Amino acid sequence: MADATPGTAPDAKSAATADPTQEYKRIITIEGLNKWFGTFHVLRDIDLTVERREKIVICGPSGSGKSTLIRCINRLEEHQEGTIVIDGTVLSRDLKNIDTIRREVGMVFQQFNLFPHLTVLENLTLAPVWVRKMPAGEAEEIARQYLERVKIPEQADKYPGQLSGGQQQRVAIARSLCMQPNIMLFDEPTSALDPEMIKEVLDVMVDLAESGMTMLVVTHEMGFASQVADRVIFMDQGQIVEQNTPSEFFNNPQSDRTKLFLSQILDK
Repeated sequence: MADATPGTAPDAKSAATADPTQEYKRIITIEGLNKWFGTFHVLRDIDLTVERREKIVICGPSGSGKSTLIRCINRLEEHQEGTIVIDGTVLSRDLKNIDTIRREVGMVFQQFNLFPHLTVLENLTLAPVWVRKMPAGEAEEIARQYLERVKIPEQADKYPGQLSGGQQQRVAIARSLCMQPNIMLFDEPTSALDPEMIKEVLDVMVDLAESGMTMLVVTHEMGFASQVADRVIFMDQGQIVEQNTPSEFFNNPQSDRTKLFLSQILDK
């Protein structure tokens, strides 16, 4: 299980694709990705390409590897085999490459991960000031713009504990956007929310998708997938079992495993 080092793909552009037209369109290229937790083979021979502005929903049963897959994209999890190229940069143990990729890839988690002792505005400006070295005034201006975008500008001076779960998740989305990423990853962003709060978060995500952001979303919200996704991917046992447009995925699934999953989740 050799680690994917810079030597794995000496030319990141050729690793992405040999066609220069496709290279411009493609923002993520994953080839032969394998990941183990100890002896557990959590990701098996994953090949995936994502084009700029594409919206992908990843679904599957618990333990299928879907969250691990998107966590590998920004090196929150280290893969042992295969190549990941993000916008021309090979993801490896090279700290410079990791830093480059994390500047371009935002992530929203199941839990909000906000600093409870900082105000909403302070949560949003922390990374732009310290990581991007942005002047505090500029960071605050951008933060207020994104709070407007997620429809909670009036919460800027409150602390996370004073907000509802849906509001906290919208703050988490705005915080990621303040880093002005090219790609947004969402790891089951509504799973920790009460049912009445889910729609307000999904509405923000729909708006973000319509703006043209490249998005990979791990979720069981199939209505969101139908409305927003360009492609739906179904994973099981660490593998991509099936992928298709939402219309074909829901109306004409090809795999028996996909059919079983949909019958269980859509009947709930």
